[in-house]
Amino acid sequence: MSSGTRLTFSAAGADAMETPDPWLVKLRDFIYQTAGIFQPDHKFRFLHERCGRRMIALKHQSFRQYYEYVSGSARMVEVPLLLNEITVGETCFFRNPSQLDAMRKIALPKILQAREKLSVKKLRIWSAGCSTGEEPYTLAMMLLSEPLMQNKGYDFEVMATDLNERSIASCQQGIYDNYAVRNTPPDVLKKYFKPNDGRHELSAEVKAKVKFQRVNLLEDARMLFLKSMDIVFCCNVLIYFDNASKQRVISHFFNNLLEHGYLLLGHAESLYGISDAFQLVHFPSATGYIKASRSELLKQAGKS
Repeated sequence: MSSGTRLTFSAAGADAMETPDPWLVKLRDFIYQTAGIFQPDHKFRFLHERCGRRMIALKHQSFRQYYEYVSGSARMVEVPLLLNEITVGETCFFRNPSQLDAMRKIALPKILQAREKLSVKKLRIWSAGCSTGEEPYTLAMMLLSEPLMQNKGYDFEVMATDLNERSIASCQQGIYDNYAVRNTPPDVLKKYFKPNDGRHELSAEVKAKVKFQRVNLLEDARMLFLKSMDIVFCCNVLIYFDNASKQRVISHFFNNLLEHGYLLLGHAESLYGISDAFQLVHFPSATGYIKASRSELLKQAGKS
């Protein structure tokens, strides 16, 4: 397919590509440089389709035309729209019960104990890559109902970030269908949701505890404003990144967590070969990471 050929965006057409258009390759590299999201060669069909959606909306006739547009003067406007198409997430409330149980029963008591030395009695939790909001809202509902928080007089806030503007807009509405709440305990559903035209709307109490922002995890400057976190949840996000981008993101998490902080990833994700700055923690039916002590980091540096 030549760069000047009029395009039709069909699955069959994408499957038939023996060699991707060189301007599609340039788009792939541009997305990586901008957001750290790398599309391997076997995902050119996906990239062809998603870029094609934006090209149809803009009435662009070639990948070259679209590349020059998105990387040029329209970059600030068009890049978020393209990333909306590239980043897709499927989740639900209370998605990983074992991990949530470990946070509530093991991590949270340790964090509160460590926080006794600090003057501020307010936990900060970061849901990085929050998709359509089910994870941060789950965390908010759990902490609102946690007796340990109430008994010790602790407040909390959940910072939820995502690259996808459409997801953030959906989060802020706080209205979900039956599929999203399929794992929600009935008593929680009754307590924190109200019916809304056949769907389920979160209470104002829950919404008030979660703050949403569009954030690119590779933007160093933005990461400076997400300091002093007690827990970082980053589930099923690292799968979009290559090792170099993963290392950069994990470095941000390390710097933004307090000394007693925990990092929780998706059940199939690991820091093996990515970072030695965290220590693996085995929970019942789940795993997590805590920041390595200064002495441990010095010991690791001495071995290298």
